Amino acid sequence: MRTKLLKQKNALKARRIRRIRGKISGTAQKPRVALYKSNRYLYAQAIDDTKSITLASVDGKKLGLKANKESAQKVAQAFAATLKEKGIEKVVFDRRGNQYHGVVAAFAEALRENGIIL
Repeated sequence: MRTKLLKQKNALKARRIRRIRGKISGTAQKPRVALYKSNRYLYAQAIDDTKSITLASVDGKKLGLKANKESAQKVAQAFAATLKEKGIEKVVFDRRGNQYHGVVAAFAEALRENGIIL
């Protein structure tokens, strides 16, 4: 019974991801920032969808930071520094099917505070 619920939950999240990705796309000047949130860590990458390459990334696990609001702000600060090194100031935010709430919202707000335009 539990596996049936998990399959249904995963299918619904996949539909949300496809719906969001149908509306947004990243370019070299304005890449898509895809945020992945597991139960323990945060990962983010800036993607140029026209060439299908990753321009910049940050790994909360390597930084030793957990998936909470305070750590999300630190991960976003490190990511903003990486983006600025690459000359990227404007991005499109992809929340990957997660609600814009809590950790996801804290990450986006911290990016804005560090000079990245969403």
